[in-house]
Amino acid sequence: MTAPISVSAPARDDRITMRFLATPADTAAGGRSVAAGSVMEWIDKAGYACAVGWSGAYCVTAYVGNVRHRRPIAPGGLIEVQARLVHTGRSSMHVVVTVSSAEVSARAYTPATTCILIFVAKDADGRPTAVPAWEPRTRSDRKLAVGALERIPARTEIKRLMLEEEYTDASAAPRSVLRFLVPPGVVNWGGKAHGGTVMRWIDEAAYACAVGWMGVAENADHAIAVYSGGIHFFAPVRIGDIVEVDARMLYTSAHSMHISTRVSTADPRTPHVKTLTTLCMSVFVVPGAAGVALPVPQWEPVSPEDARLHEHAREIIRLREDIVPIAASLALEP
Repeated sequence: MTAPISVSAPARDDRITMRFLATPADTAAGGRSVAAGSVMEWIDKAGYACAVGWSGAYCVTAYVGNVRHRRPIAPGGLIEVQARLVHTGRSSMHVVVTVSSAEVSARAYTPATTCILIFVAKDADGRPTAVPAWEPRTRSDRKLAVGALERIPARTEIKRLMLEEEYTDASAAPRSVLRFLVPPGVVNWGGKAHGGTVMRWIDEAAYACAVGWMGVAENADHAIAVYSGGIHFFAPVRIGDIVEVDARMLYTSAHSMHISTRVSTADPRTPHVKTLTTLCMSVFVVPGAAGVALPVPQWEPVSPEDARLHEHAREIIRLREDIVPIAASLALEP
C-alpha cells in the first residue's frame, strides 16, 4: 500500500523587506526631498504585504498612526521598507513598518520613519475573517507587542474626539479642497483605492493648505510633513467615485502648522450625498538653514467653529504626547 502524501500548510511570514530606488515621481514639490505621501504609500504597501502574508487573505488598512518623518529622504536614494507583525486580534493585525534610505554609492541605510498600522482580513464576501494567532518569539517581538497594546486607549480616545467634531463651510480658516474621480490605476484587486494612495492624496491637500498659508515667504514651497497621525479608514474608495479631500488649518505654533484632512466620496449621480472615508491630522514645517524650522505666520480663529476646532487640535496634541514613539532601533532588531 502506498503511504498517503503529507501536504503541509503553507508557511506564514510575519516579516517582509522591500528594497527599491526612489524615482523622480516620488519627490515633493521643488524636488529637494521625497514627498511624505510617497513614504506613506511605501509604508502601506509593505504593511499590506506583511498582513496578507500572515493571514493568507485579502486585507484592508484600518488605521495608520504616529507617522513621524524624522528626516527628509533625498531623491534618487535606495529605499528599504521593513514590516513586521507585532500583534493579532480576531481579524486584525498590527504591523510596525520602518522606512530607511541610503545613498546608492554607500548602501548604508539610515531609518527615516517608523510607525504602526492595523489591517483587517476580509473573506470573499467582504466580511472580517479570523486570522491565525501570532505569538512573540524574540525580545523585540515581546516589547513591540506590549507597545502595540499600550497605544490602544490613546488611539481610541483620539478617534472618538476626531469623529465628534463637525466641519462646515462656516469657517474662515485656511483651506484647500481637491476633487476628482478615482481612476482605475490606483485600486487594488478588490476594486478599491489603496490606503497608501489615499494617504498620498491627504498629503497633497495638506501641503497645498500649508503652502497657501505661508504665501510667498522664504522656502514656502518646501513645506514638509513632519507628522501624520490619527489616520482612520472608515469606508472604501471605489473606482469612479467622486473624491473630496478637504484640508483645513486648525492650529499654528511658532514653527508648525497643524492641518486636519477629511476624505469623502460620493456617487457621481448623487454628488451631494457624501460618505466620510478617512481622517488625518498632519503637522507641516518649513525647513530653514541647517534644518531649523522657519517661523510660521500665526493663525487665530475667528468663527465659533474655528475656535472649537482650534481647541480640538490642542487636545489632540496633548493626547499625542502620551504615545511613546516606536524606536527604529527596536523595530529593526531581530
